[in-house]
Amino acid sequence: MVVARTGVRGLGTEELQAIRDGLAAGRKPRVMFTESAGQIAGQVGQVVALTDPAESDEWVVVKFGRDELPFAPADLEVAPKGPVKKVAAPPAPVEPEKVEPEFVLDSPPPAPPKAAEEPAVPAPAPAQRSKAPARAAKPKPPSGLTVTLSYTDGEWTIAANQGSKALAKPYVVRPAEAMRMVALVDVPGVQEAVEQIVSSERAEAEQQAERLRAELAEIEARLQELNDAS
Repeated sequence: MVVARTGVRGLGTEELQAIRDGLAAGRKPRVMFTESAGQIAGQVGQVVALTDPAESDEWVVVKFGRDELPFAPADLEVAPKGPVKKVAAPPAPVEPEKVEPEFVLDSPPPAPPKAAEEPAVPAPAPAQRSKAPARAAKPKPPSGLTVTLSYTDGEWTIAANQGSKALAKPYVVRPAEAMRMVALVDVPGVQEAVEQIVSSERAEAEQQAERLRAELAEIEARLQELNDAS
């Protein structure tokens, strides 16, 4: 039994899953452009990738000729098997030929001639509605790049992301490098906050150094006592 497909033309959930499986197997599934794709409707291309549908409505990347452009699932449908017959463009509308009315005036012999009635002019034919221009496929813009400098638990880290993809996982940088990066950001309050963090770390380091010096002095005194007793 053959089930006819109804509703809006385009790739459905099952067809998209079949395309995803085909790509995973190393194939390039064939698709046909629907009328919503504009002037390339009826042409056939190959799906080469599926991007993230959360970032753009046009996330099915199709190779057409030498180009690889993204399209929405509604712009595509599964290509029929075998060669595809190109759809001929509809003929241009022919402007109807205007026919001028003919007039015949009768002149009775005795009576004065009557003024001829003004003939009715036929209403102009309705203007042909021009077809909307084909929608040109727009290239997909690159995702935004985000570089993050963070200070957590006494360490400075830096990370980089492009969209949802992590380009560089957070890694530790020295305080001097972090200060040089912050110096490039001319935003009121940012440098003051960083200087407070550095001052707090410096004070803590000085206190730790004092404790270590005191412990070292105590150890040296003990060692001197042991040397004197021997």
